Amino acid sequence: MLSRTADHLFWMARYIERAENTARMLDVNLSTSLLPQSAEAAARGWRAMLGISELQPAYDAKYPQLTPRDVLDFMVRDHSNFSSIYCCLQAARENARAVRGVLTTEVWETHNDTWLSAQSMLRDGRVTQDPQQFFEWVKYRSHLSRGVTIGTMLKDEAFYFTRLGTFLERADNTARLVDVKFHEVAEAPALLPGRNGGPVASQADFYYWAAILRSVSAFEIYRKAYRDVITPARVAELLILRDDMPRSLLNCVNEVCVNLERVRNDRSRETERRAGLLRAELQYGRIEEFQAQGLHAYLSRFLERINELGGRISQDFLVPLGAN
Repeated sequence: MLSRTADHLFWMARYIERAENTARMLDVNLSTSLLPQSAEAAARGWRAMLGISELQPAYDAKYPQLTPRDVLDFMVRDHSNFSSIYCCLQAARENARAVRGVLTTEVWETHNDTWLSAQSMLRDGRVTQDPQQFFEWVKYRSHLSRGVTIGTMLKDEAFYFTRLGTFLERADNTARLVDVKFHEVAEAPALLPGRNGGPVASQADFYYWAAILRSVSAFEIYRKAYRDVITPARVAELLILRDDMPRSLLNCVNEVCVNLERVRNDRSRETERRAGLLRAELQYGRIEEFQAQGLHAYLSRFLERINELGGRISQDFLVPLGAN
């Protein structure tokens, strides 16, 4: 397969996955911002989301102060923010158009219709009226894109590069979401006053952890897997170490390794080795060990390694030989 074709497929999948994960992050932040808390605490949640997305400098350069309305506008429709939902859906469609001949008709029409419908929804103000309904729509269109890809495409290199992009992006975004929410929840008990002015930790814990689980479609999975109260350690274990959880870090890295093996070439051995090492650490690690070293420290290092893998994949497969 030509490297430019693989590149378009890889980024088509990454952009549609990024749009979904941005919608998930905004949805959970909007939900948790409605809980009883101070204005300062709510602002910290929005600022933490911008920080973990590495968008704080770009936001500050455009807006004089932080408000939920401006953050939503910046993350949903801003043309200058290349990680906004608008730009991600546009980029996914343009990458799909560039390799129209490699995709099935169903896959192409799904991406094209998603982009056209998104433009219409952004124009008529439906996003402002009910942002959470729009976020559900974005998630649904991403699900539809993946389902059509799995259901209609030949299991060849085009399919494997698409899947590689999907799970690399999902690993990155799940790690970011878990990291920002663990920081936010660490302060949550102090934000909900009790009858005598003291904190109500159990109530705060439930709503915040439940919001995190729902943001990755894991609330029902948690209940099925643990059948017990929601605790931070089990949430971390589910979202990091459970290979049967679709959006966990381990499952994402498993899929990256499998698809790397199927498209391997003469230059990819070291990339496969590093991906396998990351998978082994997750597969045989224990949540107590990660907590001992600090979840933030581990997740930060995980993000560095995932980004490094993305760069190595680009060099091994997506950059023409003459460019090296």
